[in-house]
Amino acid sequence: MPWVLRLSVDHGNDFVAYDEKALADSSVTPGVMSWRLASSSVFDVECREALTHFSSLFAECRNLGQSFGPVVVTQILVTSMNALRGLAAGASHGADREAALRLAARYAEYTGWMTQEAGDEKAALWWTDRAVALADAGGDTEFAAYTLVRRADVALYRMDGRATVEYARIAEERSHSSRIRGLAAQRRAQGHALLGEDAACFRALDRAAALMTRATRGAEADPSAGTEPVIGSMHLAGLADFVAGWCLHDLGRTAEAVGRLEGSLDAVPTRARRARARYAARLALALAEAGELKPACAVVEAVTSSVSVVDSATIRADLQRLGRRLNRWPRDPDARLAAGRIAEALHVADR
Repeated sequence: MPWVLRLSVDHGNDFVAYDEKALADSSVTPGVMSWRLASSSVFDVECREALTHFSSLFAECRNLGQSFGPVVVTQILVTSMNALRGLAAGASHGADREAALRLAARYAEYTGWMTQEAGDEKAALWWTDRAVALADAGGDTEFAAYTLVRRADVALYRMDGRATVEYARIAEERSHSSRIRGLAAQRRAQGHALLGEDAACFRALDRAAALMTRATRGAEADPSAGTEPVIGSMHLAGLADFVAGWCLHDLGRTAEAVGRLEGSLDAVPTRARRARARYAARLALALAEAGELKPACAVVEAVTSSVSVVDSATIRADLQRLGRRLNRWPRDPDARLAAGRIAEALHVADR
């Protein structure tokens, strides 16, 4: 039985459950429920407590995003984000309203990442735009710069090095946050690597390392910095090594790439299935292209066991490249087995 949920801030919400086959029978009435926002006085009393719960829920959604596919997580994100918009609309205190909108922006941005993982670039950019609008309304002048980093992400997976560099450059120039600038410098390095620009890539990596160190020291010095969700990845413990290894691989320096990636996979928590699969896919690809066939095939299992569960378009793209690479050794039993596992995993994920 299909369910339709219409979410609104200004005119209340509607939920309809109906049987499409029974609609022809005029005696059948769909199950309808509608509700409106509570009075602002209720929100004034409970808004801050609600924001604490929604902040915890957001962290849990990010954890869920590591274990389940985007279709599951996005449903929770969208309804929670709309609830925050409702809190903002009902709050009479400006500080509470802005805090609710800033948190709603984080939900919208993560929804954009989940839709990108689902393979819908257009929807990912639409949600990114919504995140900017919500953050602006919440008085967050830095968040727009971070969404440019997200646009650089989309361009990166499209293999558009020039657009990746340009979005990241603008983000780095516009932001005053060391962390956002560090993340932008990482994307800029990856864009330069796609373009084969070694020197520019390494300069960006050095700049990113300095900025991320400064951001970490700033967070330690300012206890209030931890009151809002961390921007960017929270599951890739060795993010700098991952980005550097990615860059070295795209620059064709595969042996060096393996050196940066190998050994860091264990630092990614086992519960972070999506992050581990992304890391393992890139490591296996670097190993295969460096001629380390047996180790590459050994890593494949870590990727294929997760890809159908987390349903990641970005991981599937790396797996497709890896499968093509392994097919160059049709007589090697390990390569044949690993290529077969990849083909099966991609087939299951596309069902």
